[in-house]
Amino acid sequence: MIVDSRTVGAFSENSYLVIDDASKRAALIDPGAEPDELIEMIRRSGATLEAIWLTHGHLDHIGGIAGVLRRYPVPVHMHPGDLPLYLRGSQQAAMYGVPFEQPDAPDAELGDGDVLTLGSLSFEVTHLPGHSPGHVVLRCGDVVFGGDLLFAGSIGRTDLPLGDPVRMQDSLMRICELADETVVHPGHGPSTTIGRERATNGFLTGAARIARR
Repeated sequence: MIVDSRTVGAFSENSYLVIDDASKRAALIDPGAEPDELIEMIRRSGATLEAIWLTHGHLDHIGGIAGVLRRYPVPVHMHPGDLPLYLRGSQQAAMYGVPFEQPDAPDAELGDGDVLTLGSLSFEVTHLPGHSPGHVVLRCGDVVFGGDLLFAGSIGRTDLPLGDPVRMQDSLMRICELADETVVHPGHGPSTTIGRERATNGFLTGAARIARR
């Protein structure tokens, strides 16, 4: 597996290009903004883009979809629980004063336990809500694309509309069941490991509290 990434947009969101090295087939995870930059990343990879996968529907994770689709008309996959957030992307962007092009509705639904294939690679979908109702993570072996669940030294916000601190706590406990060596590629900030976060992240050790609305 080859993983490339770009940090894009006003919210410094990480967009990931995942490539099966054998088949050169690729998926784009969370194209948050700056579609021209993401298109160039895909072009330079030499891979064939097959799909867009979304960990959730917040505006900073979906703002590049419309632009990417004009060059690569591939299906967009998302958990249906986040559709209300996804469809309000342009309204939310207006509140923050950031440029945004509202994408069309997703083409396919993601559900807990689904398996996405990319050439010889398989990615298990796990529904881990709290940051948003339909938040999912995507795991391939010892690599996780974690969206805005777990960050290096922090976690995703739960004080946004439809956030749920109780479900977030449950989701954090579930992801921490993974092996220490599991690499987490988050939606913001540097990559980390489950072991490092379990040992040092205050939200996991009990030193910090999850925010409530």
